Amino acid sequence: MKVKTYNLVSNVEQEELDAGLLAESYIVEITDGKNLTLPSVFESEIREDLVRSAVHASRANRRQAYGHNEHDGKRAPQPGMKHSVEWWGKGRGVSRIMRKTGQRTGAQNPHTRGGRRAHGPKVAKDWSQKLNSKQRTLARNSAIAASINPEMVSSRGHNFDDKVRFPIVIDGYKESRGESTEKYDLESLPLQNSTRKFVAMMKGLGLGEDLDRAKSGRTIRAGKGTMRGRKYRTPKSLLLVVAGRDGLHKAARNVPGVDVVAAKDLCAEDLAPGGDMGRLTVWTKAAIEAME
Repeated sequence: MKVKTYNLVSNVEQEELDAGLLAESYIVEITDGKNLTLPSVFESEIREDLVRSAVHASRANRRQAYGHNEHDGKRAPQPGMKHSVEWWGKGRGVSRIMRKTGQRTGAQNPHTRGGRRAHGPKVAKDWSQKLNSKQRTLARNSAIAASINPEMVSSRGHNFDDKVRFPIVIDGYKESRGESTEKYDLESLPLQNSTRKFVAMMKGLGLGEDLDRAKSGRTIRAGKGTMRGRKYRTPKSLLLVVAGRDGLHKAARNVPGVDVVAAKDLCAEDLAPGGDMGRLTVWTKAAIEAME
């Protein structure tokens, strides 16, 4: 399977006022690059069942254990067992429930005020799930094949221009400043203003609407997650697949909704968050070559 790559030319503009120079602005033009032969994984069979199993297993294996420690008497009592209690004995016509010392108030039992939990979560519980390595590989390949299907990408909720050609593979990058043009290795993008350059690239490719969707769709999470470092929920936008963690990786990771992953670390959950296939994915030429 062959595909035509994209070449990017960024026109850098900077206005000068009496007070000094304004911030640089970037307008990216798109040109067709060379033909590229894709690896065979892009033509894999689409298996939704395998992808969902792989994503579910991946999330289960990251799940952290929670619960209280085992009850160890006065030295380390579990919650609800920290009272000084006594039993009145038989023959009083009352239930055999432990009472607080010197009081009638019941304690420790699950149905008493302030008592222990009946069947609380155990730290020893194992949430992990086993998945064969071949199944994991097939799930990743299936998710890759789904990511180059425009209908599946659109049905997942992503927004992009009609002119976008799938798969989206970027080859070359140049910056034009006045009469001079300088060529850069795309993945070794200079870090100065690199995030603004990346956003301009995606807008030039016709993916700017999806970046805006993720940015404007950020909402405050419902529930207690707001108190535990997870205050906001951000919709998933595009996935950028690179060969190495260099300048382009650092430029894209700060954009809301955008995830960046190296080709060697690519898995089904990156390509199908929540088990829903068809994520909008952008590849670099070096990442495609690393897949081989």
